[in-house]
Amino acid sequence: MIRSTILRDVPIAFIGAGAMGEAMVGGLLRHELVEPGAITASDLHEGRLNHFATSFGVHTTQDNRAAARRARIVVLSVKPQVLSAVCADLSGVLRPSTLVMSIVAGARIASMAKSLGHKAIVRTMPNTPAQIGEGMTVWTATDTVSETQREQARVVLGALGKQLYVRDESFLDKATAVSGSGPAYVFMLMEALIDAAVHLGWSRNDAKDMVVQTVRGAAMFAERSPVHPAEMRNMVTSPGGTTADAIYQLDKGGFRTVLSKAVMAAHQRSVALGELDDAKANARPAPRPKRTTKKTARKRR
Repeated sequence: MIRSTILRDVPIAFIGAGAMGEAMVGGLLRHELVEPGAITASDLHEGRLNHFATSFGVHTTQDNRAAARRARIVVLSVKPQVLSAVCADLSGVLRPSTLVMSIVAGARIASMAKSLGHKAIVRTMPNTPAQIGEGMTVWTATDTVSETQREQARVVLGALGKQLYVRDESFLDKATAVSGSGPAYVFMLMEALIDAAVHLGWSRNDAKDMVVQTVRGAAMFAERSPVHPAEMRNMVTSPGGTTADAIYQLDKGGFRTVLSKAVMAAHQRSVALGELDDAKANARPAPRPKRTTKKTARKRR
């Protein structure tokens, strides 16, 4: 369990009340890292705000600027396609000492800094298992981010699972290809194993149970073992045995090569999307979106 008091009495605003924002809020409250009253969730969708208020007892609003003014940490958890408009809306609102954390895929620091007119930014690359507190998040920070703010970022991201800091922002594109897209590779492997089990005569439900537990157990074993996965594979591969025949077919089919090419393709795509985002940011300022006229709604459980 995470134990830290560094977020005590620190107001946090989540701009975007989607699945990842919900995962972060849930993790922070579950680990008792912050009180519900210190959190504000902002979103245009009333249904999502009602869900946050009912489930977590946090403040809610449809006004991003009002949420950001109150906060010392602002988490950008919106869809990539609306990020530029959200950043333009927040421009001029943030205090220089406010820490901005982005979990928006592909959004580069330079583009966000320009749109926000702000320097203290943490960029992160979480993955899907973060929604159940078992994620892998790679992150980096600008030089303006203080040591205290970096520790705050570690604690916030730790509520999603494991976190890894990198100095070079380019490693976030690499993380996108490995850990960001990685769950999809694992799900595809699981899908193929389930289909193969069904082909052997297992029911689909039994096949799923076997495969899910096998993958889960293998991952936990790898996590706890001090040896390299190649050694662990050798441990279950007897000469002339069933596993040896299976591994032979995987190698013959180019399993390693195809997986490596998939990771490289994901990395290249991530870089290309980042360059496109930079080009859009440099082309013209994003228009400030129209804000709702409804008053800020503060709902408590």
